[in-house]
Amino acid sequence: MLESDDKYRGVGGIKLIDIRNTNKKISFTYSHSKTITDKRNFNFHLHNFYEIYLFLEGGVNYFIEKNVYPLSKGDLLLINNHEIHRPSLYDRTVYERIVIHFDPSIVADLCTRDFDLLECFKDHVAGQNNRITLDSYSFEKIFSLLQEIGRYYNMKEAESPLLVISAFIRLLVLINKLYKEPSPSRSNPKPPDNLIPVLDYIDRFPDEDLSLANLEERFHINRYHLARLFKKHTGSKLHQYIIYKRISRAKQLIIDGYNVTETSVMSGFNDYSNFFRMFKKTVGITPGEFKKSTSKTDK
Repeated sequence: MLESDDKYRGVGGIKLIDIRNTNKKISFTYSHSKTITDKRNFNFHLHNFYEIYLFLEGGVNYFIEKNVYPLSKGDLLLINNHEIHRPSLYDRTVYERIVIHFDPSIVADLCTRDFDLLECFKDHVAGQNNRITLDSYSFEKIFSLLQEIGRYYNMKEAESPLLVISAFIRLLVLINKLYKEPSPSRSNPKPPDNLIPVLDYIDRFPDEDLSLANLEERFHINRYHLARLFKKHTGSKLHQYIIYKRISRAKQLIIDGYNVTETSVMSGFNDYSNFFRMFKKTVGITPGEFKKSTSKTDK
């Protein structure tokens, strides 16, 4: 059940904005969500956008790649377009968060040689250093900028997109400065010791036989225990994680120039029809459409 009042009404959904006086529309979404429900299962996410996520309230462990971040109010998560992720709710409290999804091309041309607005999304190993735990001063500054973006985002005046981007650039400048500051809270959460080699293997070889039977034989761990251990660690099924890792690999292979048929095999999908179906379900567009979109970006 989603609770909405005047504070939350109208935020979210897809909005396309044009900031360059061209016909090209750029995706940027803002949402301030407050969910009141029993424990809820959220699916994995793997999208083509970068994500800024500010946690405000609730009982949530956030899974990014093979690591799980227990969240506290003021935790800021930075997730790029190759990292699979999902929240896992462990109690019945209100779940409140602010989320921005954005196409990195919005600000790519605004980066300078000395300051890359996207560095905080690109300069980390997948699933590591995704979280910045904000002190009270930094939280107020980030929260204030997000509220400002939210106000402009819901305005219908002609200048609204420019005001959104202006505030968004200031937000990215601040986030990157915070990201570069050394902080003991930036330590990376680790999965259980006997799960680490399994997850490392899946990361390195998503094209191999990753059935529970084969993983049991290779790592000498009972397949049912492995499935339960992964479920306990992530709140999801190992098979779903493998599918998303393969799709993530497929996206990168397509970006690297491989054709769709080669990509299907190299990412672990021996059945092309299954690859096509899972890619579209996960990414939202077909592999061919994704290849065309990346080709246009490169030009």
